[in-house]
Amino acid sequence: MVKKIIVTGGEGRFAKELKKFKSNYKFLFKNKKQLNILNLKSIDKNIKKEKPDIVLHLAGLSRPMSVHENEINRSINLNIIGTANLVKMCVEKKIKIIFFSTSYVYPGTKGNYKENDPVLPWNNYGWSKLGAESAVQMYKNSLIIRACMTEKPFIHKEAFSNVKCNFIYQDQFIKIFLKMIKHKGIINIGGKSQTIYKFAKKYKKDVKKKKSKGQLPLNIYMNLNKMNKLL
Repeated sequence: MVKKIIVTGGEGRFAKELKKFKSNYKFLFKNKKQLNILNLKSIDKNIKKEKPDIVLHLAGLSRPMSVHENEINRSINLNIIGTANLVKMCVEKKIKIIFFSTSYVYPGTKGNYKENDPVLPWNNYGWSKLGAESAVQMYKNSLIIRACMTEKPFIHKEAFSNVKCNFIYQDQFIKIFLKMIKHKGIINIGGKSQTIYKFAKKYKKDVKKKKSKGQLPLNIYMNLNKMNKLL
């Protein structure tokens, strides 16, 4: 039987890429007017109408990172409270929720972070995602994806040559993600551990080197053993 999945943030960058893929799942993409994550009645209405098996939660606030420092209330509302609202409704309706978190919940000091390693976000975006994770983790019928991905082509003119991470392009990420939907718990998903510059250089030959001087921690790469085992 084809599983029906409501997708919040249905007009976001990742959702637009996901729409291009064929799979055994029926994705129902909802924009913020159709499904307002800050309104429990809106969430309830959508669930009653669509009767989904899963809620894939993509809606939220991401870039620029500065918005989470400058507009704290907005960050809390969209990333923490909105997620908690969805979890509450999924608990009530006994529906699985899948939440996209970030590698930024890890400290970024030593690198090679496993899913059960201690977390300590290094910026407000990471804290907003960890706050959301707290609600999701309380509900066992859930999957948290700690993601490290970006759009293709690489959008910046410069890339850090001293920051190591697991960047993967969205199209490749989706192929992995579709194989993880049936699982529960926490899974790190990303690509090969390498510097951002080396990652970007492969497809963007004119990208320039830049050194991080506190903008990003130097070792934000994750351990992907669990992901590879599940694949």
